[in-house]
Amino acid sequence: MAGECCGGAVTLPASHGGMVRIPGGTFLMGSDSHYAEEAPAHPVRVDPFLMDETAVTNARFAAFVADTGYVTVAERPLDPALYPGAKPDMLQPGSLVFHMTDGPVDTRIIANWWRWTPGACWGAPQGPGSTISGREEHPVVHIAYEDAEAYAAWAGKALPTEAEWERAARGGLEGAAFAWGDELEPGGVHQANTWQGPFPWRNFSEDGFAGTCPVRSFPPNPFGLYEICGNVWEWTADWFSARHVADPAKPCCAPLNPRGPGVEAAFDPAQKAFRIPRKVVKGGSFLCAPSYCRRYRPAARHAQMIDSGMSHIGFRCVRRPSQEPSGGTNP
Repeated sequence: MAGECCGGAVTLPASHGGMVRIPGGTFLMGSDSHYAEEAPAHPVRVDPFLMDETAVTNARFAAFVADTGYVTVAERPLDPALYPGAKPDMLQPGSLVFHMTDGPVDTRIIANWWRWTPGACWGAPQGPGSTISGREEHPVVHIAYEDAEAYAAWAGKALPTEAEWERAARGGLEGAAFAWGDELEPGGVHQANTWQGPFPWRNFSEDGFAGTCPVRSFPPNPFGLYEICGNVWEWTADWFSARHVADPAKPCCAPLNPRGPGVEAAFDPAQKAFRIPRKVVKGGSFLCAPSYCRRYRPAARHAQMIDSGMSHIGFRCVRRPSQEPSGGTNP
């Protein structure tokens, strides 16, 4: 039975989301010019695949829940054994919700703007009393990694590898800083849903949105993908490591369909008490700002613990040739 937070009072329209073909090929993955975890830039090859045009929406996720009765991680009580020393109220079902601060704060302390909120989940994204009514075509959020995997399996798809995601996000624009070119706002026009103003206390919303936006609100990249950067972070299938895994003995050779390191590298060395591994998330979100987080780029990457959803994390899926239904038609 679906969790109470996402109960069925909201009537959701059928999704109109499709998939686009991403051509196989070689590209330069990562960056030597930005954050340390993006290095080293290195050549990579991927086979062709299909990718969702947009992030999975509330409407599409609701169809999955209605069909399967799936209960997300945010709707389940936490296991005390995994969180030693946690207060009982922190073990209730819930998720992390962003709260704008009243003024400037120390941006090294993310607890200044992230608040654990019992009852927050994909159907109640701000916590109890909130709803997704009117937000059916916004990306679904508060999705933990296993939630995204469960949806992908139901849809006959998979989560992208980091290399597949970055190949798709670059749109064939080899070496460009952004998914649309080298300028953040070409001609003064916003190309993505990001933060304008001093983070986390003032957002001028010059792009038209203070939080998530409906999918297809901004122009697609050259491969036809909407909001591939900005709006919400997106899960990938690869474990996180502090730097890209690249073979220094073979700088000339591009590995085919590479995967990241094993799970051993994915634990946070600063959180030794919490043995929760981390996956790579890509693309940045509506909270990324030039003053704080310039991760609205294809090369950007971040670590996310697999048990945690947040109000700025969603996902989109891929389908590889081996997963295509007979006839190869797009869903």
